[in-house]
Amino acid sequence: MPLTWFPTSQLLWVRVAAVLFTCTAFSVTAHGGGLHQAGMADWCIFCWAFSFACSVLVLLVEQCSLQPRIPVSWSNFPITVACYASLLCLSASIIFPLYFIKGQNSYGEQRDHRIAATVFSCLATVAYMVEVSLSKARPGEVAGYMATAPGLMKVCQTFVACIIFILVSNPVSYDHHAALKWCMAVYCICFILSMAVVVLCVGECTGCLPIPFSKFLSVYGLLATVMYLTATILWPVFHFDRNYSRGGDKSKLIAVSVLTALNFLLYIADLAYSARLVFVSG
Repeated sequence: MPLTWFPTSQLLWVRVAAVLFTCTAFSVTAHGGGLHQAGMADWCIFCWAFSFACSVLVLLVEQCSLQPRIPVSWSNFPITVACYASLLCLSASIIFPLYFIKGQNSYGEQRDHRIAATVFSCLATVAYMVEVSLSKARPGEVAGYMATAPGLMKVCQTFVACIIFILVSNPVSYDHHAALKWCMAVYCICFILSMAVVVLCVGECTGCLPIPFSKFLSVYGLLATVMYLTATILWPVFHFDRNYSRGGDKSKLIAVSVLTALNFLLYIADLAYSARLVFVSG
């Protein structure tokens, strides 16, 4: 007799695979990785452990039918977790081999453990991407905001901003000119507002806004796009022009320029979706 409590579905098995892959990645690393660079090692282990914990939570809630007792929007929470987990595991899959395999004098079991962790991290990334693909809203389907393209872009915007914060803070590379301080203000303001949208949707608090949520998204999208346009222009000018440059780690400064442009494109796409939402609903 089949067990009805544990139904079979593509989404279920993808989540189980993600749990197994992330658990294996951080377990192998902690057991025999022999890591010494605490900062990057801690970040990678955090990515895997956080993704594992959130996926276990989602599995337990869904299999025990506890959604009504959870004070969040269950149409938004699982896909938000999956999207963040895919980006976290992707970053760990890139950082871990660069810092702990490439150019490292590690041999035998230690190197094997590091390679295994990288492989399982990549598998976890694929599993979470498949989960997002299975969970996202289809054309004409009624779904939570975070399951739509604009919602997923909010997750990407906040994640890219977090990477920018890490790059510009060590060493500090925005304090020698007012234009660069403005760029930092742009990153902070847009990050806070995008994260606020994510929290409002997951917490089902969009009705607390004094204006319709769709109009708020459209106004904010326009503001963020204009602000990121200025940062996309100012950051490279005041870091790479000889009249303003103060040197520093060029690779990090270039990475910030690229990520700023990437977020600018995300905000343009987000604005287009939000404007279309306003005109279609209006």
